[in-house]
Amino acid sequence: MNTILWIAQAILAAAFFYSGVNKTILSEQQLIAKGQTGVVGKATGTIRLIGISEILGAIGIILPWWINVLPALTPVSAACFAIIMLLAAPIHYRLKEFKNVLVNLTLLCLAILVAWGRGRQL
Repeated sequence: MNTILWIAQAILAAAFFYSGVNKTILSEQQLIAKGQTGVVGKATGTIRLIGISEILGAIGIILPWWINVLPALTPVSAACFAIIMLLAAPIHYRLKEFKNVLVNLTLLCLAILVAWGRGRQL
């Protein structure tokens, strides 16, 4: 089970780190061109804040558990990612982006798995 959780954590960290870096450095138009259409109409500052939050979450889902310093932050990060995906899926559904909805639901399942699995191991 530990290996499965580490794989799920790595996938979540990679996905959110990539998304966060993009939201931190790219313009709204560039993000939309890359398929990150959930940012449509959002203020630049809001997009940057979301990006920084995603980067911190990507760090938080790996580092605390790995170095065993405040390991409770790992399931908390996973739970926060689950909340983000719960909020993102309806946005993409309304935009008729069913592929993005599928990605959201996949990441949601991985985040729930990590939150549950690591939470049980505390």
